[in-house]
Amino acid sequence: MTTHVGDRKGPSEAPVPRHHQLIVSLFGLYARQHGGALAVATIISLMQDIGVESTGTRSSISRLKKRGVIDSVQVNGRNGYALATSVIETFIEGDERIFHPRRAKKDDQWLLATFTVPESQRNIRHKIRSSLVRMGFGSVTPGLWIAPGHLRESVLAYFGTRGLNEYLEFFMADHIGGTDPHKNIGSWWDLPALDALYSDFLERNRGLLTTWAQREGYRSDLESDARAFADYLVLITQWRRLPYLDPGLPTEFLPENWNALEAERLFQELHTLLAPRAERHADRAIDDNAAAR
Repeated sequence: MTTHVGDRKGPSEAPVPRHHQLIVSLFGLYARQHGGALAVATIISLMQDIGVESTGTRSSISRLKKRGVIDSVQVNGRNGYALATSVIETFIEGDERIFHPRRAKKDDQWLLATFTVPESQRNIRHKIRSSLVRMGFGSVTPGLWIAPGHLRESVLAYFGTRGLNEYLEFFMADHIGGTDPHKNIGSWWDLPALDALYSDFLERNRGLLTTWAQREGYRSDLESDARAFADYLVLITQWRRLPYLDPGLPTEFLPENWNALEAERLFQELHTLLAPRAERHADRAIDDNAAAR
């Protein structure tokens, strides 16, 4: 049965994200459990379950292939796609950030970054700046960036795999005096913008939790699993960018009623409720397409 996300009622429920973003989530959640690849027919079938027509799916697949995110492969003798080798480590690292986000303590060390790029390579400079932001760094000055120390390994791996380490210097540091970091955190990171993203996530998904909490205890069937799959894929796609934009700053340095904490709890509750049902539906679709060879 096709489940259209757009059919769901209520102001707290989110519209479908962009098609290519959903496909990336689909690969991250299910392809690696099935040999790393999905048949085209499987991708189309699962995307139809959230109301995306085959033409939109094919167009998004083509775009992801051109960007080097997925590669063409054969899956049980049929056309399919697998995650490109160059992005697999990023997905593995993303699992930890998405499902097990860490929050630093106020006495933890900080990771500092500075970089030097020749004037003739301005494009590299822009790439490094955007990458630092993506990995959760805040800007102390134009030439000095800061992040919680627990990001150390993921940051070094991220820049290393992209060949950018030759331009950067990283340092681990303690705050030993001067202005209280609480006073500067708001100038190093755009906390109001980040808090607004968390607020939006909460507004869109509180109703979803109420709906599925009421269904908890009811037996699983094909229809409810299909709906869980649709809700879960959208939920993951909405959520997965937030743990990157939020580096996990110490709660002591954040404003009161910081929405991230409630949003993290909401996501984990929905993940617990939806993930098993969604996985059953995805497994059925993958197995059915394999049997239809």
